[in-house]
This record gives sequence, C-alpha cells and structure tokens, in this order.
Amino acid sequence: MQLYRDWDNDSNVISYDIGDDYIIVQFRSGRYRNYKYTNLSTGSYNISEMCRLANLGDGLNEFIGKHKPKYESKW
Repeated sequence: MQLYRDWDNDSNVISYDIGDDYIIVQFRSGRYRNYKYTNLSTGSYNISEMCRLANLGDGLNEFIGKHKPKYESKW
C-alpha cells in the first residue's frame, strides 16, 4: 500500500493500492477500513479518476463521498 499524501490534512484516506483494473482504498476510520473498487463494480472512468486523485494526494476522499462509487468488496 502507498501512503496517501493528503496535502491539506483533511482526508479519511490513509493509503491505497492501484492495480490494472482496481484501486484499494484504506480509510482511517469506519466499520470497514479497506474498500476495493474495480472497473466492473464502479466503471473505468471512476477508477481512472480515483487513481489520479490518489497519486495526486488530494481529493480522493471527497470524490468517494460525492460520487459514492460502488465497491467490489470491503474488509
């Protein structure tokens, strides 16, 4: 997992892992901490945007909260 930069220190996201067709996002709090989003579950556009924001280190938590992409699994 890569640490999420969170440039303005306002995110619940702490780390992420990017694969060919998925992103796993680890959150700081919540009942479930890890969510796996895939092209199949949420669409390739959302995955591309989530990966871009994760690498940028800003906006990923806001994107997830606003768009509520469907996840494949959580644990």
